[in-house]
Amino acid sequence: EVQLVESGGGLVQPGGSLTLSCAASGFIFSRYSMYWVRQAPGQELEWVSTINAGGSHMWYTDSVKGRFTVSRDNAKNMVYLLMNSVRPEDTARYYCVRDLVRSPTVQRNLGYWGQGAQVTVSS
Repeated sequence: EVQLVESGGGLVQPGGSLTLSCAASGFIFSRYSMYWVRQAPGQELEWVSTINAGGSHMWYTDSVKGRFTVSRDNAKNMVYLLMNSVRPEDTARYYCVRDLVRSPTVQRNLGYWGQGAQVTVSS
């Protein structure tokens, strides 16, 4: 059974940093690209970042480029999202996803999702 468990969320001040972690199990982790998706209160799901299976290529939505860094440790079956210079608009629940479908928009009912980690950016 595929399981994705996020951790590391919490309250952080604007300009601060936070690292989200996602522990994966139930599949051969090193064979899959992994995704981070977020949902702000009252907003639609938004793709944040992708990292390929080997960890050599990463992609980001424009609003987090230069501030967020995605990484993975295939030996530990872990994927991370380092969030620097956070802003109030980064407040959202962040999900770790496998097999994300983004056509035409993020499809919540497809792929494998963790339970999410809440990030709140506020002073």
